[in-house]
Amino acid sequence: MRDSLTVTTRKLTTTDAFVVIDLVDAPMAIGIVRSAPKVLVDGATWLARSETYRYAFFGRKVSGASAAVNAPVDAKAEAIGAFAVELGEDAFATVHLSAGRGINADDLAGLRARDPRPDAWWTDRDSLTAVGILSAAERALGGVAGRTVAIETFDAMSSKLVELFRSAGATVVEPDVSEDANAVIHAEVDVLVAGSKVGLIGHANVEKVHARLIVPSGPMPVTTKALAAFDRAGVVVLPDFVTTSGHLAAWPVKGSTTDAAALVGDGIAQLMDHASGPLLGACEIAETFLSTWADIPFGRPIA
Repeated sequence: MRDSLTVTTRKLTTTDAFVVIDLVDAPMAIGIVRSAPKVLVDGATWLARSETYRYAFFGRKVSGASAAVNAPVDAKAEAIGAFAVELGEDAFATVHLSAGRGINADDLAGLRARDPRPDAWWTDRDSLTAVGILSAAERALGGVAGRTVAIETFDAMSSKLVELFRSAGATVVEPDVSEDANAVIHAEVDVLVAGSKVGLIGHANVEKVHARLIVPSGPMPVTTKALAAFDRAGVVVLPDFVTTSGHLAAWPVKGSTTDAAALVGDGIAQLMDHASGPLLGACEIAETFLSTWADIPFGRPIA
């Protein structure tokens, strides 16, 4: 039975902020909140969509969500405080957000008591996500020993990824980005791990990408046009909403594994021979599950 409406944007009343909920009538909505002088609703909507497909791929009735607090630097603390207070009201009781860019985890500490995610999700999510990304690469290639890897991401997970790939026998190449900001993306390696921003790799970059496997470490790093070009060139692009899902192992549901490597690795394994390719194949699997309980939202999570 389909009982879920799609995308709504709810503006807060106490500060310049909004919350995007992808499937309005889902039992709960999960996502991140960011802060900047101006965050666009359109971008937030796509981040929410990626989360929706993440949970659907793994068979969970959860909507994606994405929120933003628009505030200049000198007014950010007050604005985020007002946002957290209003989000704690009953009207947002099923919306659960974690800190994204521009937000400190402590800013949302008051909302943790009602959040369904266990303590391990909060303490181990970076490590588990990194384990999942490595496992995705290993399953796609049959192992990474002897392979060269470039890691584009620059966040709390980066050092963990470097360590994990090296421990698995891969050589992590670190190009000099001081003269070329795209040096990592264009590195002559077997595997490119990328995901610092949505649409990072567009059609204009395709011919300069030497890697034969792209493993996303963040949401939607490859555009639709680039994906089509990579497909023609024989470059495999894995689905970001699968590769970055290792943290779900810390929040198991009935019948799911608590092993991040197995969770992500098994997901990737079923996609490598999919007729539509790994990324579109993952979308189809997610949509098959969504169709059993919700209206499939318009637009797949591809930049």
